[in-house]
Amino acid sequence: MKDTATTTTASSAGAREWIGLAVLALPTLLLAMDATVLYLAVPHLGADLRPTDTELLWIVDSYGFMVAGFLVTMGTLGDRIGRRKLLMIGAAAFAAASTLAAFAPDPLLLILARGLLGVAGATLGPSTLALISTMFPPGQRAFAIGLWATCFSAGIALGPIVGGLLLEWFWWGSVFLLAVPFMAVLLLTGPFLLPEFRDTEAGKLDLTSVFLSLAAVLPVIYGIKQHGSFTIVVGLVFGVLFVRRQRKLADPLLDLRMFGSRSFSVALMVQVFTMTTIGGIYLFVTQYMQLVQDFTPLVAGLWLMPSAVALVISSLATPKLAERLSPAKIVGAALAVAAIGYAVLAAANGLAMVVLGFSLLYLGTGPVMALGTDLVIGTAPVEKAGSAAAMSETAMEFGIAFGVGVLGVVGTAVATNGEPLLDSAPAEFISGLNVVALLCAMITAVLSVLVFRLLKGK
Repeated sequence: MKDTATTTTASSAGAREWIGLAVLALPTLLLAMDATVLYLAVPHLGADLRPTDTELLWIVDSYGFMVAGFLVTMGTLGDRIGRRKLLMIGAAAFAAASTLAAFAPDPLLLILARGLLGVAGATLGPSTLALISTMFPPGQRAFAIGLWATCFSAGIALGPIVGGLLLEWFWWGSVFLLAVPFMAVLLLTGPFLLPEFRDTEAGKLDLTSVFLSLAAVLPVIYGIKQHGSFTIVVGLVFGVLFVRRQRKLADPLLDLRMFGSRSFSVALMVQVFTMTTIGGIYLFVTQYMQLVQDFTPLVAGLWLMPSAVALVISSLATPKLAERLSPAKIVGAALAVAAIGYAVLAAANGLAMVVLGFSLLYLGTGPVMALGTDLVIGTAPVEKAGSAAAMSETAMEFGIAFGVGVLGVVGTAVATNGEPLLDSAPAEFISGLNVVALLCAMITAVLSVLVFRLLKGK
């Protein structure tokens, strides 16, 4: 039977669970920050390490690339060996990889360190969400996941601000060392505050499925980034083999029956394309502050503060809105607001419009993050929470990688005219930002309409 002796069974969570949630917020906040904190450091490490444009994109994107590849495996592994145990292992590995990245002497070693950070990060995300699902009863789970999503959203928004503060006083590697004290607190307090959960009825981890999942995800993302149709086809072929094997196994790596829920499938679709647009626009907005406005990293981070506030407020308001309105109305309306924000950015030619557009798109992103995650986790049985959480995280990380790899390349082509991105002229850089924002506006508007139709009555 399931090892649930240490999970919450009362009608409401106690002080230990809420303090434990605060501890789980640390890796959640850090994972999100690590996806964005690097952006303001790009000019600094660019001047120091002199990466090519391709190396620069890999430095930014290799983290999400590896996270997306390993999340499914790590989510299921946590269900088998223990979610808290995997969380502790991941925290130690994340601290070690962060230290390696901080002192990387060349672009290749930095790319390698970022990839190792992604593998370690893949152990943290599903574990935190899965533990929340077992720590809180259904009546409080939505609010707890809403707080988790708020921490994730706040991390994305605060990354450049914290990065700006660090870069004002220290070298670019300091943005990675930020992880070390966060992980130390988790390692010291986690064993006392967090319950353990593992599914003792689950069979052994199917290594063939692990290989097939990696062989499916990694070539597809690589092919998207490098415009290699052959590698995409190879990944899709392995994806078909992976799905066929999961259908035959009594205890699959990924339970495909979860996709039978429309809410689950639509929520994953929304997460993928929402993060695709954010991944595509984020690099250009943060670099606009420095390359076009010539702000210091600290000042650039402060100009991003309005968007951070908008994101946190909308994320916190979502659980209350969900008590009165359907998911279709909340998510659909939020996506419409985000689409308006992207449209403003598409027409932006000055600082005020960039700040306004970015704040509007973040105002619309908060509810999508909070409610989408709860829709995914809420459809899964408790023993599959790790796997469901992994799918949610995979959708978001794959979306970010897709956005940087595709929209980032499109924007760079418009902005550079064959020159390095960091050396592009202000007018050309703004043109690249406008084009990417226009594409994001179109994607988000279509997504809003689809949500209203597909989740109607759910």
